[in-house]
Amino acid sequence: MCGIVGYVGGGAPGARAEGVVMGGLARLEYRGYDSAGIAVVTADDAAVAMRKKAGKLVNLAKELAERPIDHGTAAIGHTRWATHGAPTDANAHPHLAAGGRIAIIHNGIIENFSALRAELEAEGIEFLSETDTEATGHLLAREVETGASLAEAMRTITRRLEGAFTLLAVDAREPRTVVGARRNSPLVVGLGEGENFLGSDVVAFIEHTRTALELEQDEVVEITPEGVTITDRSGHVVEREPYTVDWDASAAQKGGFATFMEKEIHDQPEAVADTLRGRIDEHGKLHLDEGLVHEALLASVDKIIIVACGTASYAGLVGRYAIEHWCRIPVEVELAHEFRYRDPVVNVRTLVVAISQSGETMDTIMAVRHAQRQGAPVIAIVNAQGSTIAREADAVLYTRAGPEIAVASTKAFLAQITATFLLGIYLAELRGNKFPDEIEALLSQLDEIPAKIQRVIDTSEGIREVARSMADERTVLFLGRHVGFPVALEGALKLKELAYIHAEGFAAGELKHGPIALVEPGQPVFIVLPSPRGRESLHAKVISNVQEVRARGARTFVIAEEGDTEAANHAEQVFYVPNAPVLMTPLLQVVPLQIFALELAAAKGYDVDQPRNLAKSVTVE
Repeated sequence: MCGIVGYVGGGAPGARAEGVVMGGLARLEYRGYDSAGIAVVTADDAAVAMRKKAGKLVNLAKELAERPIDHGTAAIGHTRWATHGAPTDANAHPHLAAGGRIAIIHNGIIENFSALRAELEAEGIEFLSETDTEATGHLLAREVETGASLAEAMRTITRRLEGAFTLLAVDAREPRTVVGARRNSPLVVGLGEGENFLGSDVVAFIEHTRTALELEQDEVVEITPEGVTITDRSGHVVEREPYTVDWDASAAQKGGFATFMEKEIHDQPEAVADTLRGRIDEHGKLHLDEGLVHEALLASVDKIIIVACGTASYAGLVGRYAIEHWCRIPVEVELAHEFRYRDPVVNVRTLVVAISQSGETMDTIMAVRHAQRQGAPVIAIVNAQGSTIAREADAVLYTRAGPEIAVASTKAFLAQITATFLLGIYLAELRGNKFPDEIEALLSQLDEIPAKIQRVIDTSEGIREVARSMADERTVLFLGRHVGFPVALEGALKLKELAYIHAEGFAAGELKHGPIALVEPGQPVFIVLPSPRGRESLHAKVISNVQEVRARGARTFVIAEEGDTEAANHAEQVFYVPNAPVLMTPLLQVVPLQIFALELAAAKGYDVDQPRNLAKSVTVE
């Protein structure tokens, strides 16, 4: 969603306020946006200098070059993903109030903004935009004009706001201060020397500091060059321990690749290896990263519900097969945005597993809170250290994939699958479903996966060529069974996200129940073929599905394991992946489909890192 940056520095460092904020916005571009703006507190204490433009950050940079801003001590910046009002210059953030004295930026949605706007318009205040954010600026101005400090005013107005928000504001008469507040939307503090930072993500300031603080619900933060003060909604000072971000700015760069997505596909062997690394304690037991869910409680759960959205939900679907098989516990996978609205049956013996790359997915946050109100323990699988879901869950399993900048998820997906496997092994060990030698064997098999992923990447030129040849296709179908079904869903999603063409993933067994009507001569169909090994292999049944679509003129492209000699008899082209245990094959099978979507979108000339209409972290419901 929207990207937010705040900076304050004293003396000479203050001269770089604009540069720090613009640099932070550039690093936050991955979140997805359609306009950008910046406000700087300059030597003139009568007004804040502001520039904002619709479109990409380059438009704002051009505006600043044509209309420079004097150096200042404090600045805030914003990249907007439109909710209220079209992506125009007027609706871009920041918004000004009090005759230009106050500037404010906002991530989220103010649900009662209509009533607030009507109240302010009745007082004669003129609105210059269609946004919900502008109302908060005028509320803030009304408070500071009574003599309240910016922080006091922020505490007052946030008590009136309904919905989700991160707010940052500056006041020309407090030139060494930036104030922020959050509810149901992320805000992180960066601690420097003689300067401090705010961001919707640590990426915003990682170039300058790796020491950070997280804000909890309804807290207000005031940063100055000298320090940071956090208060609750009543104004009581809150003490918070800082943490160190365990990656640096170089991890957020492209590393020589043309796009972040290409880099992140190549990062996948390391992402999976890092997620596996260091999971065994000194007693030879698997352990989680943070928090505590008592082992006796986990041993007594009789149902698991995985809540997630989009790609993360497909990781949950893969995890369901493994956890049920290894632990003999029924597992449900729920779309987080539907979970609490269907009145789910959840209690203290239900384990809820929340999966989110950012840890800030609003639908998943609300599902977590609903589950906890019902007494259910929650384990989070997240990538972002210190994120909302990580803090609010009862225990955390970090995926350790490093920053994922491209909007469409790749390495986070594989790391999430890996984490669900680790959780399943942990539960199997805890509940006595597996003997120690079986646990050791499973971990050993997982340890072999990163090298196998690398082999898939290294031999991907064939699928790249196919993708480039299909740039004019209008629809592609994907089929899979068992753990191949979520792979088919993810393959279709990647193509929709990146190439903007119709794509659908189906359970192959469902084909004859309706979807086969879509197949016509020339229709490309990708099939995730199960291994022919194993007593209950589905290989023959999926081969029958391949034959069904080929009989109707489809072009068939098969993902098969090495050594499957029959696959080539039923496909226009086969893309082979190394052998692996059946439950672990999605970690290999999905990689060619990621590469296919990337290459096809690139052939169409699209921006694969920032697809249209999409945001990296969906922080509104």
